[in-house]
Amino acid sequence: MDVKSIESAVNKQFSEMVQLRRHLHMYPELSFKEIHTPAYIADYLRNLDIEVQEGVGGRGVVGRLIVDESLPTIALRADFDALPIQDLKDTPYKSTVPGVMHACGHDAHTAIVLTAAKILSGMKDELKGNFVFIHQHAEEVDPGGAIQMIADGCLDGVDAIFGQHVSTSLDVGKIGYKYGTATGIPDDFTIKLIGQGGHASRPHDAIDPVAAGIMLCNQLQYAVTRRSNAMDSVVLSITMFNAGNQHNVIPDEVTIGGTIRTFNHDMQDLMIKELNRTLEGLVTTTRVSYTLDYMKGYPPVVNDDEMTDIVVESAGRISTVNETIRLEPDLGGEDFSYYLQRVPGTFFYTGVKNSSFKADFPHHHAHFDIDEKGMVNAVSVMLESVFTYLEKESR
Repeated sequence: MDVKSIESAVNKQFSEMVQLRRHLHMYPELSFKEIHTPAYIADYLRNLDIEVQEGVGGRGVVGRLIVDESLPTIALRADFDALPIQDLKDTPYKSTVPGVMHACGHDAHTAIVLTAAKILSGMKDELKGNFVFIHQHAEEVDPGGAIQMIADGCLDGVDAIFGQHVSTSLDVGKIGYKYGTATGIPDDFTIKLIGQGGHASRPHDAIDPVAAGIMLCNQLQYAVTRRSNAMDSVVLSITMFNAGNQHNVIPDEVTIGGTIRTFNHDMQDLMIKELNRTLEGLVTTTRVSYTLDYMKGYPPVVNDDEMTDIVVESAGRISTVNETIRLEPDLGGEDFSYYLQRVPGTFFYTGVKNSSFKADFPHHHAHFDIDEKGMVNAVSVMLESVFTYLEKESR
């Protein structure tokens, strides 16, 4: 299938792709609570005469378009969970579910891969490879759906994989790519400091966990700036500090939560060591005790160079892509990393920003929206990439 044919096929499906995305946007479901979304996806794939497996890894859906098992098999992945955010947009397709919305574009990801599946299924007799459409639940919440789906066989027989993420940091017409390490390791922690409450006028009779907590927050930043090499990126952010409910009462406990982001496991191990060292020192200094719940996040996404080359070459051939941009790694987390630990692949970024109608809010924002025309580029680049891969494999 040549580039012009790809673009023509995608444009013909644009209206339906928008309908798919808007339906999903109106009926979002939270991670590990997805019921109607996977059923909707499965029904759509079955109507394309694609073999469908539901409940993969719990709530995932896998569609398989098998032409000849002796041919290469490529996977396309989309995630479909939403976030616990109230949708504040004023659009006909805003979320109908109180406190839940697609604020990260997973509705678009699903519509994009479903559209690719429809185009590919319509030309099955011409295909020189097999396709697996991985629709993944629970990307937003640890442990994530990817590792569960892999354990349940979603990558069986797969030789390569492509994934993408829409981005309101990139204007429509731009495609972003990254070589090598693309994302960070997103660890979370919750610390409970246990002291001894008392009257606020007599702190010497108490063991003050609030004062200890403030000290801890400052000391943890020392670990970042003085214990880690400045050439190795690390972020430690305190995002929760909960204590007390009365002006004249020193509480018994303080709960502190946050995240540590690193790019490699050596730095991750160092920060865990420093966190524990700091807590032990705090016990000596302030007499509080503590509990620590440390949750290791997804490994970093590490793109395959040759697969990334394919995306860059392919994007350059799409007429509606006016710029390909090499992006720097960022410290966000993405469980696409688990697929890449098992098969070669790459994860690219599709521009959906358009400030003229407020499609420029950051991800995870209550006003998040996209310019749906950007989805055309996502499907086109994905399809051109898989055909380029198959052509290279056939040589």
